[in-house]
Amino acid sequence: MRVLIDTTYAVRGRSGSGVYIERLVSALRGRGRVEVVEARQRVRLRPGAEGGPLRPLRRAANLALDALWLHVGLPRAARLAGADVVHHALPAHSRRIHAAQVTTVQDVAFLHFRGLYEPAWRRLAGRSYRRAARRCAAVVCPSHATAAAAVQLLGADRDRVLVVPYGPGQAEGAVPVEPGAAADGPLLFVGDAEPRKNLAGLLEAYSAYRAQQEAPAGLVLAGGAASAASAPGVSARPGLGRAELLDLYRGARALVHPSLHEGFGFTPLEAMALGVPVLAVRNPGTEEVCGDAALLVAPGELAAGLRRIATEPALRADLVRRGRERARSFSWAGAALGHERAYTLAAARSCAPKEPE
Repeated sequence: MRVLIDTTYAVRGRSGSGVYIERLVSALRGRGRVEVVEARQRVRLRPGAEGGPLRPLRRAANLALDALWLHVGLPRAARLAGADVVHHALPAHSRRIHAAQVTTVQDVAFLHFRGLYEPAWRRLAGRSYRRAARRCAAVVCPSHATAAAAVQLLGADRDRVLVVPYGPGQAEGAVPVEPGAAADGPLLFVGDAEPRKNLAGLLEAYSAYRAQQEAPAGLVLAGGAASAASAPGVSARPGLGRAELLDLYRGARALVHPSLHEGFGFTPLEAMALGVPVLAVRNPGTEEVCGDAALLVAPGELAAGLRRIATEPALRADLVRRGRERARSFSWAGAALGHERAYTLAAARSCAPKEPE
């Protein structure tokens, strides 16, 4: 079976979607059960400075370029490759693609927290997500929580939805931290400033924690959120490569994951795999991944959680033990196997005789 994977989002900066695409492609090729062909959109404008006068024009141009890729460029790539299946790594569907189509729904945060997203973007995303969930021959979701949302909120056929947990982000195969080695290290946040990530809530909680401690741990913001590092005790580490990020994990006292909604939660899993204790805000996706291996709190309890995980070595040691054990149940080879099942399902549905209308 020849599968064409749209790898466009793997080259738009370091993100969870990019990591997913890179690791999945590598794992599928490592297994050798399907032939993987990559295709990506090559022409797109930089969004420009936030609030800049040309930003709306650039956004409109990019929407047009995205549509041109989905309905012209990608179908052409699929024909040239002789693809049996086309995999959209983010929700999409094109009637001009005649191969079986599979889509991945990472999360539906914009439907759970409508007030956090621009109305125009939310409407556009809603149409795209629903079209993909209803028309693609198979829908891959990384958690049962996201699968339920795909059925209930997007209208996906339950029989076409497959739950396929991902591997431990970029941490698979990396050397974990020695127990207790980062006892005096900083607290760490990894991610961007997307509203659902609750960065403002973290900074507020950190300020409250810092005011109550004589020798508070520092807080490092890594990745896209680094631009928000302007408060006392908060430092920034933008633009990290994989090796630098893993070293940052290993030097952290704990990972803090304040996200209000996750379809899966790469960063908690990466931390657990590396032997770093995790403090996270409780939500269905994060809880499904972490189980009892993280200190899970309500959003309003984040400051108290910071104090506990920063000052209780016994708690951190217990979380490290539980986290490593939990992380062993996730692998990219397992994720590849689950995607192969999705491709097989999609191809079979595509070849099945059509019922008369």
